[in-house]
Formats: sequence, C-alpha cells, structure tokens
Amino acid sequence: MPVSAVDCVQPALQHAREQLFTRFRWGQWSRLALVGILAAELHVGGCNFNGLNFPINNPRRSGQGFLSFSSLPFTWPPPNPTHLSEHIGQFIGLIVVGIFAFIVLGFVFLYINSVFRFILFDSVLRRQCSISDGWQRWRRAGGRFFLWQIVFLIATWLFLLILIGVPLGLMLAAGWATDLKEHIGRIIVGVILFIGLILVFTLITAVFQVLARDFLVPIMALENLDFADGWHRLLAMIRPEKGRYAIYLLLKLVLSIAAAILFGIVSLVPALFVVVPAAVAVVVGHTAGLEWNVTTISLAIIFGTVLLFLLIYLIALVCVPATVFFPAYAMYFLASRYPILDALLHPAPPPAPELPPVPESPPAFEAPPLPPTAEPIG
Repeated sequence: MPVSAVDCVQPALQHAREQLFTRFRWGQWSRLALVGILAAELHVGGCNFNGLNFPINNPRRSGQGFLSFSSLPFTWPPPNPTHLSEHIGQFIGLIVVGIFAFIVLGFVFLYINSVFRFILFDSVLRRQCSISDGWQRWRRAGGRFFLWQIVFLIATWLFLLILIGVPLGLMLAAGWATDLKEHIGRIIVGVILFIGLILVFTLITAVFQVLARDFLVPIMALENLDFADGWHRLLAMIRPEKGRYAIYLLLKLVLSIAAAILFGIVSLVPALFVVVPAAVAVVVGHTAGLEWNVTTISLAIIFGTVLLFLLIYLIALVCVPATVFFPAYAMYFLASRYPILDALLHPAPPPAPELPPVPESPPAFEAPPLPPTAEPIG
C-alpha cells in the first residue's frame, strides 16, 4: 500500500545519514554542494547585510575618500550640455547590452540547471556523485527537461500578461482612470480580487514547479520519456491520490521553512569568512585614501564577484544535508507508487549462495565371508 508523506520523512533522513555520514567522503560532499547550487536545491534562509554600515565618505577629506562618489571618473549631468544626448545614448546602449547578456546567461543557467536536476537525482538514488559522468549520461534528458522549462516559462509570462492586461484594459475602457474618486470603491474591490488572483496564480505555478522537480524528473529519467509523456504518466498517478499529494506538498513546505531557518542560522558562520575580509578591504582602502578610478572599480568588481561566489559555495557546503534529504524525501514518496523507482531504492537481496553438495557417506564396513567349514573325515 502507498505510504503517506509523513511516513517518508524517517527513511529520507536515514538515506541522507547513510550517504553523508556513515562513511564521510569530502570529495562527494564538495561535489554535492556544487550540484546543489546548479540544480537550485539550496534550502537556506536569506541573509540580510544591510545593517553593515561601511564608511561612505570622510568629512575630513571633503568628499575625497575611498568610497566618495565625487571622485568617480564621470558626473551626471555631464558638464557640457551639448554632450547630453551622447551620454544618454551610451547609457541606453549599456542597458540594452546588459539586458541581452542577462537573458543569455539566464537561458544558459536554465539549461545547466535542467541537466543538474538529473545529476542530483542520480547522485541521491545511487548514493554516489560524479559530475562528469552524470553530465555525459543525463545531458539529453536534461535537454528535454530544458524544453519543458522554456515552455512553462513562456506560458507563465503569457498568462501573467493576460491576467494583468485584461483587468487593466477593462478598467481603462470603463473610464475608471479618468475619475478615480467616483470609482474608488470599485477600484479597491478590483485590486483585492486582482491580488487574490495573483496569489492563486503564484501558488499554482509553485505547485507545478515542485511536481516537475520532484516527480517528473525521476519519471523522465527512468523511462527515457519527453516532458509531455512524462506529465501524462505523472498526472495518471496523481488522480487517484490527490489528497496524499496535497499533503506531501504541504508537508514539504513546512519542512522547507524549517530547513531555511536552521541552515540560515548555520550559514552565518561561513558568511563571516566572506564579510570580514570584505570589511577589512574597505577599511584598508579608506585608510589609505584610495579614490574611485578605472583600476579600483575593476578590482572592486572582481573582488566582490569572487567573494560572492565563495559565499554561495560555502553556504552550499553547509546545506548539503538538505540537498540530499529533499530529493530522497520525494523519491521515497514516489517509490511506493512507482515500481521502477522502488526496485532501485530497495533492490532485492542477492540470492543465497548454493551450498556444495554433501558427499555421499562411504559404505559401511562389511566383514569378509568366513571360509566354509571342513567336513569331518569319515
């Protein structure tokens, strides 16, 4: 009988414990941290560093300190008004290039993320993480999952555009924007309904994303299906047990919140190893009287980027237990309903070795026959 979502928590914890702590392997731990980053499987709360106030200006230097914006190699507006259009064109050009680069990098990461979802699934299922072998093995399946993510992304934005555009168009067509005071009550009701629709839309989107990561990926991986056939297979499994899958989603939300709080607190320790060097560098530069120029800006960008990636990786190292637990939790819930996965999670024990044949016992000792007795001589 299929087990409930609650019953799967303990087996998933045991799975993570056996894979990570029974025989600790630093190489596997570090690879799982990288896989967790690229598969977007980091369960950690956000860290807010806005309370760290670094010295922005030194009044004793009249605005010429290290972080003084008056020492930047450009000013706005430009001193010469005739160059205003030229600066606006350069600014717009930089924005366009930045948006294009952001979109390209987003699609590249989305493809990498699609492949690493399968690598993470395989690493947890087999209790062994190999990135190079996993990439060669799962890149085709990841490409099919990438197509699903593209379709889902486009459909989400189109639906969101309709959800926002249609009410806004109806409001403008009805003339509500021309006389807000007259229609203030209707506008308030419309805004409340609109916020409710946005919340429902966000919830449905999150549910589909969780189902795709937790259940669609294993089905596509084990049966070599595309995303359409995989969804058909998954939905056929969900229909008879909608309530159990709803409880799974709710329990996973609770577990995710608990993990975010726990690992968010633990992640403060590695965060200090990144924040402290950055603060020291700022203080040293401020003391030395450095000014913003091309060199210092470039060094700040490079140094900040390196520290950012280092911070993400250190947090991922701390979150490796959660990176293993949550895929294992999904596997144990799905395995009781999916015999192919259940056979891999609970392989049949090897057959008992055949005992060697018992040698036949030697025949019992028989005494030689006695010679016939001699007849008496008559």
